[in-house]
Amino acid sequence: MVKRDLYLNRIIPLIDNELIKVITGIRRCGKSYMLGLIKNELINRGIDDDHIILINFESAKYRNVSNARELDLLIESLVENVDGKVYLFFDEIQNVDGWEKSINACRVDWDCDICITGSNSKLLSGELATHLTGRYFEVKMYPFSFKEFLDYKQQSSSEELFNEYVEYGGFPQLFSLNDEDKLKYLHDLFNSILYNDLISRYQIRDVNILERLIIFLMDNVGKTFSAKSISDYLKQEEHVKIAPKTIYNYIDYFTNSLLIKKVQRENVEGKEILKIHEKYYVTDHGFNQVFNGRNLTNVSRTIENIVYVELLREGYDVTVGKIGDFEIDFVAKKHKSKVYIQVTYSLSSDETIEREFRPLLKVKDNYPKYVISTDKFDFSQEGVIHQNLIDFLVNGLKY
Repeated sequence: MVKRDLYLNRIIPLIDNELIKVITGIRRCGKSYMLGLIKNELINRGIDDDHIILINFESAKYRNVSNARELDLLIESLVENVDGKVYLFFDEIQNVDGWEKSINACRVDWDCDICITGSNSKLLSGELATHLTGRYFEVKMYPFSFKEFLDYKQQSSSEELFNEYVEYGGFPQLFSLNDEDKLKYLHDLFNSILYNDLISRYQIRDVNILERLIIFLMDNVGKTFSAKSISDYLKQEEHVKIAPKTIYNYIDYFTNSLLIKKVQRENVEGKEILKIHEKYYVTDHGFNQVFNGRNLTNVSRTIENIVYVELLREGYDVTVGKIGDFEIDFVAKKHKSKVYIQVTYSLSSDETIEREFRPLLKVKDNYPKYVISTDKFDFSQEGVIHQNLIDFLVNGLKY
């Protein structure tokens, strides 16, 4: 059993707090499991089981609850005979139209503590955020980190386990499957997200173009490009005509479903956010391997993807840095701290070392600067810290 303390430790201090706890994350990253952990914590505190109400909107049991009025009636039937405080858990609540109204009403009408989960990044952009400014706390959840993967395996770090994690990613249900079934699981999960969270939700008719676009994004993880450059490529190479505006809309759908992460570029010297040529990463790198196979080029991009998501797990806001004609893979900010990070598979030549260190050496502030690679030899120089990738994933950034 993996306790997932990274997330649990953010939520437990808020139990019996009036703040609504909101857990967002891609499908099958472990949100339902997290609700179970929180429920166990309540029971360990002496809360009676009948005071804890968990509603999973992906269950056939609640399939008839499709709008706010039906949800109001359901909640009332479950709560009215409970004497004292009730703990309300709503899993995948975005499946109910107008759910925000019901959640706000619960807060007003009942003595309750509320926790909700959802698989859409726009969960807090509507009426809930409007009515509950300052009254909710969001926890962004991700599939297993490498450290959690080791916890699940109950083993210490090894090259073999790291290679398995790089190849298949971190979805919790994967690890009890054989290799063939792992690939099938990833394919099935991807199709579930594609059809349930994209095609059905946004009523997309041209599924072929949508699939071609997502495969293009996954094949170009970590590269900068614009919607127009994607449009030109698909027209020339795939003989598919799609307008840049449509591409922007589809990419928004991908990011809303939490399948893809968009990373903006930042002028390191001028501090402004640049408006064009973003980078894109996958929320779980296992999807990269499903579509692109395993070769050195893709492994390099996958490693960059892994580092990016690890920074998000640790609560950093991440941009891509631009300084003069050079690019820094990640500028990561948290509270008042900032770090600059370059990621590469291996510092295998003098040319590679110069390429990775040079952009960081051009940054003149005193924030920490890192090059992360799979190399075990320490290549640190001129104040730039070199760190082994596995060490970073297990122990965090070294100072």
